[in-house]
Amino acid sequence: MKTENAAPANPLIGTWQMLDWYNVTQDGQKHYPLGPNATGYISYSADGYVFVHLMAADRQLYETNDPFGGSTTEDTTALKSQITYAGPYTYHGDKVIHHVTHSSFPNWVGTDQVRNINFDDDKLILSIGGAMFQGKVVTASVIWKRAG
Repeated sequence: MKTENAAPANPLIGTWQMLDWYNVTQDGQKHYPLGPNATGYISYSADGYVFVHLMAADRQLYETNDPFGGSTTEDTTALKSQITYAGPYTYHGDKVIHHVTHSSFPNWVGTDQVRNINFDDDKLILSIGGAMFQGKVVTASVIWKRAG
């Protein structure tokens, strides 16, 4: 039996591979925060969680294979070459809200990261205006394709 008020299917569910991430400043300059060849994944689970990891290509290796070892310079370089966060999400058709519970950027923990949703053929575009990245107010856009 079909219900009149049934929620639409969630087209975000699944894992997506990043194709591009760029930020556009208020004066129209385009920047690539993790470089033009950055990679990443975002995964939306059917039970309402999102997991995101974005990173620069060709990240500098540590001199040791101990993930808790390394110098302050190595730690700084590693931190600044990736962003990761996770938590529950809510899908609202043209927007998705990531309710951040874990993040490599501590200031995002406990915040809601709102993203506009657009689809272009088989690509998912998540964007947000008025974001602060690298000391500039920007419109950030991340373009994804289904992984696999």
